[in-house]
Amino acid sequence: MFQEFTATTRPEDGRGRLAALRAHLARTGVSGCLVPRADRHQGEYVAACDARLAWLTGFTGSAGFCAVLPDHAGVFVDGRYRVQVKAQVDGQAFSPVDWPETKLEEWLAEHVSGGGVIGYDPWLHTGAEIARLEGALSKRQISLRPIANPVDAIWADRPAPPDAPARAYPVAHAGKTSVQKRTEIAATLRADGQRAAVLTLPDSVAWLLNIRGGDLPHLPVTQAFAIIEDDGRVTVFSDPAKFEALDLADAVTVLPWEAFEAALTNLSGPVRVDPATAPVRVAQILDEAGIELAEAPDPCLLPKARKTTAEIAATTQAHLRDGAAMARFLHWFETEAPKGRLTEIDCVRALEAFRAETGALKDISFDTIAGAGAHGAIVHYRVTEDTNAPVLPGQLFLIDSGGQYEDGTTDITRTLPVGAVGDEEKTAFTQVLQGMIAIHRARFPRGVAGGHLDALARAPLWAAGRDFDHGTGHGVGVYLSVHEGPQRLSRISTLPLEPGMILSNEPGYYREGAFGIRLENLVVVREADTPPGGDAHRSMLAFDTLTWAPIDRGLIRVDMLSPVERDWLNAYHAGVAARIGPLLEGAAADWLMRATAPV
Repeated sequence: MFQEFTATTRPEDGRGRLAALRAHLARTGVSGCLVPRADRHQGEYVAACDARLAWLTGFTGSAGFCAVLPDHAGVFVDGRYRVQVKAQVDGQAFSPVDWPETKLEEWLAEHVSGGGVIGYDPWLHTGAEIARLEGALSKRQISLRPIANPVDAIWADRPAPPDAPARAYPVAHAGKTSVQKRTEIAATLRADGQRAAVLTLPDSVAWLLNIRGGDLPHLPVTQAFAIIEDDGRVTVFSDPAKFEALDLADAVTVLPWEAFEAALTNLSGPVRVDPATAPVRVAQILDEAGIELAEAPDPCLLPKARKTTAEIAATTQAHLRDGAAMARFLHWFETEAPKGRLTEIDCVRALEAFRAETGALKDISFDTIAGAGAHGAIVHYRVTEDTNAPVLPGQLFLIDSGGQYEDGTTDITRTLPVGAVGDEEKTAFTQVLQGMIAIHRARFPRGVAGGHLDALARAPLWAAGRDFDHGTGHGVGVYLSVHEGPQRLSRISTLPLEPGMILSNEPGYYREGAFGIRLENLVVVREADTPPGGDAHRSMLAFDTLTWAPIDRGLIRVDMLSPVERDWLNAYHAGVAARIGPLLEGAAADWLMRATAPV
């Protein structure tokens, strides 16, 4: 299996490690330090050797950080992880902090006297992050100091870096050759008056060179930095052995990691660096060498987000294949769960097996979230052998999962009843469904950002005094990251959506200690048709559906649906039957026809 169920951290380890870190900091001469989740690539996934936050605190969520002081250690997490962090950290050693409601500078000002110095590893924090924090702390007479990583200094059995080989990605799926991509990015640099750009995101490097790898769990990338110059030449910095099997173009050179800093100092400016994604150390090196810096977004981000026709066609096929596997699982679950003999791990194993039976599964796209009852309220719950719970009649069961296929990345969530459930759960489920339908049906002018649309998914919940503490949707790649930027459906997003962008549509509702509800489909932005009598002079956008799998009708209060919502649901289920039905046989095919019958 791709998913493992052993607990990778233990709360009881935190106290001794925290004491060792404090002793090291005292010798370093700083008042405290920051321990982020991020590695030098600032991605969601980190290799085992870079899981410093988890090693120190026990918290394994995909976002957060720890601030360590002589007498306090705060673990800062957002709304997705506030239940999880309580179970994973030693509450006597670490204090969970609600973030971003509590800002780091406010917390530091409360616990650090004036003149205090906070150390940070400049390879693990972005330029934008450090600039903002320095400005906020200067008013409080607290300063930041770059230091060698203090966790690495005390982590005696730190794992070795990953060494998976890079491999070529088919142009038939990518839609453009690497030469075409490099030519386009070089033209962007010239148009912006820049001589080179520094790329620090592995998925940007993978997209640019049409390669994939295996350095990170569930993310098919090779860890690397790259410099692309305004003539299209690219220098990659990584472990050269990973690239030996590739037939790279003459304009692409691979050098070891150790050559990166020297290469930066040999550039001619202006050099483009993304302050939101690049380690602040990159800007510091350029500044120390007197090389002009141009702060601008990673030039690969938007081109990567605007999927080609070939990418959309490829991922459409991946989603149909995945939808059939999901349908087989849903049929299996409906048959087996009411018997009361399943556990969360049983369900994870079964779903992965159905995906593996396609013969095309390369990996799962993230650890499957399979939460029975109260575990469903832990937004990013990961079941282990220690937490594995039975799936019992009367519960809700939330399963959020996805697959990595060479032609696409999938991500789907369904909430399922185990036998009969209460009216409260059905009411909340229907409100979540109404929000999901609102996003699917949205039509919007060019220039509208994900932040404008986010409220559509929340309105039915807001009307009932409810909400959820995560964004409505994230970007998704094509055989790349299941959480891809910069596109998103979130109240903090200001980026206009564009045709070709793939996003998730996943509103939810969570009752701590009781149940969780989430529904998720993937959608892709397209040009909208002009309706009869509409204004043909206003360019509009809409969403096409990528995910096709039944939504459990037993949880829907049909009396709450408007005629338009009911029509959408029936049309969606008709689409599921038409697309997925031919891929199923026997009892599963018969079940699908029943599961997609009109309401």
